[in-house]
Amino acid sequence: MSENKTPRVGIGCWIFNPAGQVLLGRRLSTHGFGTWAPPGGKLEFNEEPADCAARELREETGIIIPEKKFHLVGITSDIYPDSHYITLHYRADGITGEPKLMEQEKCAEWRWFSLDNLPGPLFLSAQNLLKTHTRI
Repeated sequence: MSENKTPRVGIGCWIFNPAGQVLLGRRLSTHGFGTWAPPGGKLEFNEEPADCAARELREETGIIIPEKKFHLVGITSDIYPDSHYITLHYRADGITGEPKLMEQEKCAEWRWFSLDNLPGPLFLSAQNLLKTHTRI
């Protein structure tokens, strides 16, 4: 367990294209290496959660959408071997931009998937959301 035993706030950005497919990336960072996850990251001090969703999406994929397009779809408590996150999951629909690999050290690829044909393994926060929310 890390020295900081305080849970952190994570943000997940579930974005869907006009065909209803969700964008997921295969993680390269040690935290969740090899798992598939939506764009996302950590909430910064003094940052509004929807602003964080828009920022993380832009930083990771190059896709720019306004924070007002995001709406909260779920909250999960995600306990990893060395950390604990409360993750706020946001959704935005009808996204037409094509993702770019903006942080190649953190993500191997971005791909669109149908919700009924998701890749595996999924990142823990994504697993937890899909287990507890029948609709995202």
